[in-house]
Amino acid sequence: MRSYFKMFFFIASFCSLSFSSQFDDTCNIRNNAFKAEEEVKMKVFYNTLGMYIGAGEATFTSVLDQYNGKAVYHLVGSGSSYSFFDGFFKVRDRYESYIDTINLIPYKFIRNVDEGGYKKYSNVTFNHSANTAISTNGVFKITGCIQDVVSMVYYVRNINFDKYKKDDKILFDMFLDDEVFHMYIRYMGKEKIKTRYGTYNAIKIRPLLLKGTIFEGGEKMTAWLSDDPNHLLLRAESPIAVGTIKIDMMSYKNLRHPLSSLISTK
Repeated sequence: MRSYFKMFFFIASFCSLSFSSQFDDTCNIRNNAFKAEEEVKMKVFYNTLGMYIGAGEATFTSVLDQYNGKAVYHLVGSGSSYSFFDGFFKVRDRYESYIDTINLIPYKFIRNVDEGGYKKYSNVTFNHSANTAISTNGVFKITGCIQDVVSMVYYVRNINFDKYKKDDKILFDMFLDDEVFHMYIRYMGKEKIKTRYGTYNAIKIRPLLLKGTIFEGGEKMTAWLSDDPNHLLLRAESPIAVGTIKIDMMSYKNLRHPLSSLISTK
């Protein structure tokens, strides 16, 4: 993917699961991880020559909304680089998704990005009964229970990782840039992780990344989710073309569950 901000959508992301179980799991998932009015802020650190510096921030929000007369979650992920970092790689990104409140399937996806001079606007509506996506560029066939870049973040937070063994691949499909990508995340087990903001019991995963100008693609990113019902992203790390990127959770509001994975704030 083209910028470090897409690391936040680390779940853009096949082993022990069959293709039929992929679709069954994706279609039948139910939300137990987040609620309306949740807000999570992340900070991006760039490492070169052995030193991490703050490069930018991103915010994820969820609110209740209406879409074509249906109650939906309106999810927004926005990110920007700090002004002093703009000369190296300027980022001003906004992603939006309107998803079903029951099964988390997306109805509409909006992408408006400016990443190092690369600008892209896309507006996609999904017709799940016809298995089509209508974008700015035309009508495209999609697979059943497709995800977009934002909806998949919240979909992955609702995965029951206790069902899987270490190294299992969890499959799903994602629509981006008028294409269907067959994605997965690899479950890596559980461990404790210490961040700048605390020590947590965590779920470790490795998402499949799409190749782009910054990332090489493949399973080179590692991410940790809180080992509690929120499944909140705590940290993600990945090498990039020059150096390394690390993302840490900065703050949160209105979580659906207590952050019981937190061991210590020191």
